[in-house]
Amino acid sequence: MSSTGVSEDRSFGLILKAALFATGCAGIVAEFVLSTLATYLLGNAIFQWTVMMSLMLFAMGVGSRLSRFFRKNLLDAFVMTEFTLSVLCALSAILAYSLAGFFECFQWIIYVQAMVIGSLIGLEIPLVTRMNDAYEELRINISGVMEKDYYGALFGGIIFAFFALPYLGLTYTPIVLGSINFLVAGLILWRFYDLLERKRLLVSAFAGVFCLLLMLGFFANPVITYAEQRRYADKVIFSAQTPYQKIVMTRWKNDYWLYLNGQEQFSTVDEERYHEPLVHPAMMLTPDRSRVLILGGGDGLALREVLKYKDVQSVTLVDLDPEMTQLGQTHPMLLSVNRYSMLDDRVTIINMDAAGFLQKDDSHYGVIIADLPDPDSVDLMHVYSVDFYGNAKSRLIRGGVFVTQAASPYFARMAFQCIVKTVRAAGFSVLPYHNSIPTLGEWGWALGVPETEMDEARLKSLMLAIDFDGIDTRFLNTDAVVSMLHFGRGVLEEERMAGIETNSRSRPVLYRYYLKGSWGIY
Repeated sequence: MSSTGVSEDRSFGLILKAALFATGCAGIVAEFVLSTLATYLLGNAIFQWTVMMSLMLFAMGVGSRLSRFFRKNLLDAFVMTEFTLSVLCALSAILAYSLAGFFECFQWIIYVQAMVIGSLIGLEIPLVTRMNDAYEELRINISGVMEKDYYGALFGGIIFAFFALPYLGLTYTPIVLGSINFLVAGLILWRFYDLLERKRLLVSAFAGVFCLLLMLGFFANPVITYAEQRRYADKVIFSAQTPYQKIVMTRWKNDYWLYLNGQEQFSTVDEERYHEPLVHPAMMLTPDRSRVLILGGGDGLALREVLKYKDVQSVTLVDLDPEMTQLGQTHPMLLSVNRYSMLDDRVTIINMDAAGFLQKDDSHYGVIIADLPDPDSVDLMHVYSVDFYGNAKSRLIRGGVFVTQAASPYFARMAFQCIVKTVRAAGFSVLPYHNSIPTLGEWGWALGVPETEMDEARLKSLMLAIDFDGIDTRFLNTDAVVSMLHFGRGVLEEERMAGIETNSRSRPVLYRYYLKGSWGIY
C-alpha cells in the first residue's frame, strides 16, 4: 500500500499518465476557448489572449499550491476534480454568452471562469505525481507526468486550430472538452472502483455530469442562439465562428447588417455612403482601371462598385477568411447586395493575409483599395503600417491610386490622423476625405498617389475637377465629393497633426489612438 492508499497495480500508473495526456489536451483547449470567447465578446485579441493565458497560468500555480492540502483519498480528489472540470468547461460558452446579455461588466465573469478552471487544471498534475510515486522513482515520475501533459497540450492545440474551432465552433467545442474530462473521470472511477473511498458520491457525480452533458448536447445551440440574439438589436439570421472571426448577419424589416467580431461592417440602410466614397474617387482619378486590387472586402460590396466600370479587365480580391468570401459568393443576402460581384469572371479571389500578399505579389495595378477591419487591436497593426503602405505603393502603375478606410475623424480623430500621417510617411501625397454614414457615424478615408508624381495641392484640385455625376450610384455625385473633401477646424491643422505618431510594425501606436476614441457617445 503506497501513501496514496492505492494498491500496487502496475496498470494504475499507466492509466494515470494516459489520463494526464487527455487532461493536458483538454486543459490547453480550455485556455484557447476562453481566450477566443473573450476576444469575440470583448474585442482586442492580443490583449484578451495575453490576459486570459496569464490568468490561467497564474491560477494553475494556485491550484498546484492548493494540492498540498489534500493528504488522503487522492484518487477520489482527482476523479472529483475531473468531474468539476467537465461541468465548468462544458458550461463555459453558455455562461459567457448568456451573462453577456444581462451584465455590462461581464468580462469579469469570463476572467473568473479562467481562474477557476485554471486552478483545477493546476490541481491535476501534483495529484497524479503523488499517486504515481509508488511505481516510479522521482526523476522518472516527474518527467513522465510532465511529458504526457505537454504532449497532450500539443495535441489539443492542433485539434483546436484545425478541427474544433472551424467545425464545432464555440458552441460545441466546450462540450467536447468537458466530455474528455468526463471520460477520464469515468475510466478511473470504474477501472479502480475498489480503491475509491467515497463511491456513492462519485457515482452520483458521474450520473449527474453524464445527464448534464447530454442536455447540453441537445440544448446548447438554442441557448447560445438566444443569448447571442440579445447582443443585437435585430433578428440574427446567420451566425458562424471561423478560425479568424465571428460572422453575424441580422435583419430588421427589409434591411440587413453584417457584423464581424461584434463590430458592424455595413448596413443595407446606408452602405452606399461608405462603399461609393471608398471606391469611386480612386477609380475616377487613375489613368488606367484595367487592373484593380482589393485588400479585404470579402463581402463583395466594394467589388460591386469597381465592376461598374466597363474598362476593368481584372480584379484581385485578397481576404484572409475563406468563409467570408464563400458567403459573399453564396449567401442570398450578400448576393442581393453585392449584385453577384463575387461570381464575376473578371474576379480572382485569394484567401491570405493582405500584407503577406503584397510582399509576394509582383503584379501592378491602377487602383489598390484597402477595405480592412477597423484598427482596434495589435494584430491588425501590420496592415496599417508604413511598410504595408510602402509595399502597396510599389505595386502601383505610374499614375496609380491607393485608398484605405481610415476610421472616424470625429469619434477616433487621432486614429484618423495617424492613418493619414502613416500613408504620407510611406511616400504618398495624401487626400483625406470624410462622409456621414447614419449607422456608423462620421467616417474617413485616405487616398494617396506617389508623392514623386503629384503634390497634395495638385491632387485636391484634380479631384475637385472630376465629374462624378455620370456614375451609376445611389448616393455619390460631384457635389457630395466636393463636400467630403472639406473639413472643419480641429482635424487636419498642422498643430493638431504635430503630436501624432506614424504607425509601424515596431511601434504599433494606431490601436491605442483608436481605443481612445469617443465611440461610446454614438
